[in-house]
Amino acid sequence: AMRMGSEVYHHLKSVIKARFGLDATAVGDEGGFAPNILNNKDALNLIQEAIQKAGYTGKIEIGMDVAASEFYKGNNVYDLDFKTANNDGSQKISGDQLRDMYM
Repeated sequence: AMRMGSEVYHHLKSVIKARFGLDATAVGDEGGFAPNILNNKDALNLIQEAIQKAGYTGKIEIGMDVAASEFYKGNNVYDLDFKTANNDGSQKISGDQLRDMYM
């Protein structure tokens, strides 16, 4: 498992470098990359590509802690645009929709 994780990490760095340039491969405090992506699906696609390039398709599953409590607004409503002040509410979804988005 450690080897697989390490290999995927290095392939992820290569994928990010090819798409976003060398500056995007800088590592943050917790060891993660922070390329300028537009949404969470782009991040998952990068990880899936790295898994494939490492030769581990079907052998690695992705588990996520999406910190949903940070954008939970009550009454089964999640605001995906919670960081935008005075957003128009168009990115509010139900708990079922949030689950389906990540499944």
